Amino acid sequence: MHSFLIESALLTHGLVSISNEEMLRRWPQELDNIAWVDAGRVVIGSMAEFLPFRDRASELCRISYDRLPTALEEGLSGALTASGTMAVCQQMGLPLAVTCGMGGIGEIHSEALCPDLPALRDIPVALLSTSPKDMLDIPATIQWLTDSGVQVLGIGGDRCTGYLFQSADVPLSGTWSSKTLPREHGRLLLLHPIPAHKRVGDLSLLAEGIAAGKQAEAEGREYHPAANAAFDRLTDGYSSQIQFESICANALLAAQLTGER
Repeated sequence: MHSFLIESALLTHGLVSISNEEMLRRWPQELDNIAWVDAGRVVIGSMAEFLPFRDRASELCRISYDRLPTALEEGLSGALTASGTMAVCQQMGLPLAVTCGMGGIGEIHSEALCPDLPALRDIPVALLSTSPKDMLDIPATIQWLTDSGVQVLGIGGDRCTGYLFQSADVPLSGTWSSKTLPREHGRLLLLHPIPAHKRVGDLSLLAEGIAAGKQAEAEGREYHPAANAAFDRLTDGYSSQIQFESICANALLAAQLTGER
């Protein structure tokens, strides 16, 4: 019986230079709780079970919590975002969802207010994330959450300083100090940052990734996969490496917090 689920959007669409073989080799093999939707059915499985789904990435959508009922009803297939994973956790009675870079408030046409934020306010499931993504307004994102009654706590510190870059310096509600997560603990966001020394040092690359995301939007494509692909290209794959390390670290921490490890 699982105590948490891991979102599949990053693993499906965001790590363009990491092969299936590398992903399988580096993934913690005890973690068999990746969640996705295939032909209108929620699937939870291991990395080995997930990778054939990943092979179909070009035909798969991204499913947030507000799109989940339609996806299930219409038999769609897609990767679950953070909020979509939270919604599945709620259906299963699980206390925690795991993501990496999360959404927020920003100049993104499809999500001026990302569904991750109202999900944190309205769904009684905690979220463990690395950080809101750098292309967002991180101060406004954190402020919206705290104004909405969501407790935002850092793992190892009480400030959010960005995701792939050192792009912000925002105070949080405090620092998480417990070794376990209560079974019922909604309106809680835990941020487990990428270590500062591992982040991308050239902040000028952020603007290029944002431009790629906006170009994708103008062409009717998804913003975040395009921005991630641009960061991957601009850093010779390094941005994908640190994101993969981060989601693995978040999942292992979730296993500790929920007693699965």
